[in-house]
Amino acid sequence: MNCFLNRELPILGEASGGGSLRRLPRWLKRKVPLGNADHFTAQLVQEMGLQTVCEHARCPNRMECYAAKTATFMILGEVCTRNCGFCAVKHGQPEPVDLDEPQRVAQAARQLGLRHVVITSVTRDDLPDGGAAHFAQCVRAVRQLCGASVEVLTPDFRLQPEAIAQIVQAAPEVLNHNTETVPRLVRRVRDRQADYGRSLQLLLQVKQGNPAIRTKSGLMLGLGETDEEVLDVLVDLRDREVDFLTLGQYLQPDVRRYLPVERYRTPAEFERLGQAARQLGFQQVASGPFVRSSYHAHEMVAGR
Repeated sequence: MNCFLNRELPILGEASGGGSLRRLPRWLKRKVPLGNADHFTAQLVQEMGLQTVCEHARCPNRMECYAAKTATFMILGEVCTRNCGFCAVKHGQPEPVDLDEPQRVAQAARQLGLRHVVITSVTRDDLPDGGAAHFAQCVRAVRQLCGASVEVLTPDFRLQPEAIAQIVQAAPEVLNHNTETVPRLVRRVRDRQADYGRSLQLLLQVKQGNPAIRTKSGLMLGLGETDEEVLDVLVDLRDREVDFLTLGQYLQPDVRRYLPVERYRTPAEFERLGQAARQLGFQQVASGPFVRSSYHAHEMVAGR
């Protein structure tokens, strides 16, 4: 059991200067973990020359996850070719693909003792296959070295059939691709190259290609969406046979550069939407202010 200091942890959305919603509600206050239990994970990732989305996306859960010796590996570099209005990951011209990265991801997963490994990436529209082959190599390397189950959180690969086939053939236990927001807000929230229909089609094609792969998607709430719009997205996802769902509160990484929070949804609202999702038939649902795409992902796979 983790111990916590009796003081608040400054987290995303609480930056000084500007912003109409600077003051966080009480349910978004977190405690600082006591000691340096997270140091081992952070040090290992650094020594292995790897990246985590935990750091680059400034996730509010990163200290908790690091302390539990888990992390979400971010492959294909640290520079994204897209520029979404909510995302703290750098964008621009990416570096060349690191061909040795899959083996290092597998080695790090083994040293952390992970039984379920989550791998995501920046979007690489500059690559012919969007990085799908690299994802597949990571899946195979993890399986070969430590026998863990694997979850991939992927970009849309511009819906290229060959790229999707690479992922399907690698057969990760879970394929996650986030719709992020409701259709009305896509143009404001996501990069102009993103497309709501394409995201749905990717999830459907993966399920059709290999029904054993459990598909997963998630939304950030608090960007101005209505409950009715959220429920419409959940119906669209279930129509594509999506198995797992995450719903979490959007928190602004920096008040000067990213989309503002329109509203902080209450834990009761997340609970109601989570119950509605379960009634629609999602196998596993994680819904709460601090929920993120890979938060406690191993529990979803285990059916907890």
